Amino acid sequence: MYFVIALLALGVLIIIHELGHFIMAKVNGVTVEEFSIGMGPKLFAINGGKTQYTIRILPIGGYVKMHGESEEANDEGSFSKKSPLQRISIILAGPIMNLILPIIIYTIIALSYGYSTTEIKATIPDSPAETAKILSGDKITKINDKKVSTWEDLSTEIYTSKDSTLKLEVKRNDSVKEIKLTPELNAEENRYMIGIEPARINKPSFGQSIVYGLEETKSIIKQTFTALKTLVTGKASFKTDVGGPVSMIRISGAAAKAGIVTLLTLVAYISIQLAIFNLIPFPALDGGWTLLLLIELISGKKVNDKIVGTLNYIGFSILLLLMFLVTIKDILFPIKL
Repeated sequence: MYFVIALLALGVLIIIHELGHFIMAKVNGVTVEEFSIGMGPKLFAINGGKTQYTIRILPIGGYVKMHGESEEANDEGSFSKKSPLQRISIILAGPIMNLILPIIIYTIIALSYGYSTTEIKATIPDSPAETAKILSGDKITKINDKKVSTWEDLSTEIYTSKDSTLKLEVKRNDSVKEIKLTPELNAEENRYMIGIEPARINKPSFGQSIVYGLEETKSIIKQTFTALKTLVTGKASFKTDVGGPVSMIRISGAAAKAGIVTLLTLVAYISIQLAIFNLIPFPALDGGWTLLLLIELISGKKVNDKIVGTLNYIGFSILLLLMFLVTIKDILFPIKL
């Protein structure tokens, strides 16, 4: 049951992404020949106007096939007939939809359940926070000169610092204080903590909820770029810190079992990662398409279709190989839940 819920949740992310391309293609008068969820052989197909809607056997992605996308066509419904800016708007609409979705999810969560803030409700007795004289009502605004706007920001900075000394900027009434402390390892939860309980806003207004949605989304974007940096610089392990489709389904299934809020939070998190991944300027990704169109916009000359086709073929092959390797890794060395 939870496996099915996990697949449906990941399917929603793909649909949202491709829906962005689909909507902007329609807005710009481009004929969409196929709207596909999944890859590989067709499982289901239905025709609606000029578009065929399909579900394919491999739940690892999806695509919108536009008329004139891979070949030159001169009619008005052709993708290649549109201006570079129109084509860029169609390409970027997918990642943008994946960034809008988490804002909506976090806004709904805030409206329904409230949220924790960076203001301190209480400190745990004999904790680093109490020893450092952090008081109820204090608001932590920075950690090691990094701005923290959400509880997610704050807890992530504490968790990743481990046992390093932290410099906290704390707002107390009308004054700002600097407090230094060192997190301690909580053996039961196996993570570093400073011993604070956050104040909560249990019934936020609609405006507060939207701001929370924006701040949480911004926080996850920052975390994603930090994670990419650690991976590129070799500080993260491919074996233990990288997951593919199998890991996503396992983690999503566990999240579904934990409850609707946990599942929605994970969906928002993956949606942001999907957006950022797609914006990487690599052939076959939305970022690669956008880079080529920007070159055309600046130079006034269209990049040769054969070159574009070759680049996309090579890029897609590399992505499939990477997907295969990550899937094998998921099976042999699964991420611990």
